[in-house]
Amino acid sequence: MSDDDAREVYERARLGGSVTLGERPAVLVVDFSCGFTDPECALGADMTDEVEATKRVLDLARARGLAVIFTSIGFEPSLKDGGLWLQKAPALADLQLGGQWVAIDPRLEPREDETVVLKKGASAFFGTNLAAILISQGVDTVILCGATTSGCVRATAVDLLQHGFPTLVPRECVGDRAQAPHEANLFDIQAKYADVVSLEDALGYLESVPSRAGVEV
Repeated sequence: MSDDDAREVYERARLGGSVTLGERPAVLVVDFSCGFTDPECALGADMTDEVEATKRVLDLARARGLAVIFTSIGFEPSLKDGGLWLQKAPALADLQLGGQWVAIDPRLEPREDETVVLKKGASAFFGTNLAAILISQGVDTVILCGATTSGCVRATAVDLLQHGFPTLVPRECVGDRAQAPHEANLFDIQAKYADVVSLEDALGYLESVPSRAGVEV
């Protein structure tokens, strides 16, 4: 089936509607840890362009006093907390707590007051308190960035929808190891779970919401 045929099928099924955005967004950066953005790691790929695009989103969000949350995957040295995922993807064993691959990519300049959620599954919600973090900060919309598009980004997009958070995915801010799964999953995310938009559209939305700089949460 061609891409045009697929779009026609999805349109006939009335998929791909737009979500209604709120006025208190957060930027959620999923697994842009060194293990995924550095090709020296078995799990990694060169995501320089995606990291730089995400930094633009973060710079604007920080200037406007909006919430910024990171996630990273990390396991105990025993790897017993990895469950079946390590059987399916043994290279995840490289992501051990305290190691260089678990650290957030320094090019994103993570700040001490920005939360890092440690996770051990694909979705940023699975086994974490991410929902409580978002709710406690009054977040009503999420800008989703990170890696990989076909794995943790997609899983998180699904759960953001199911938890009631309208979500934008700037396509320049998410990456994968190969183009085909990247594009296929962006297509599916747009159809069912979130709005896939350009980086400029995401920045425009952040500019449009009330600034919270200097406002205590």
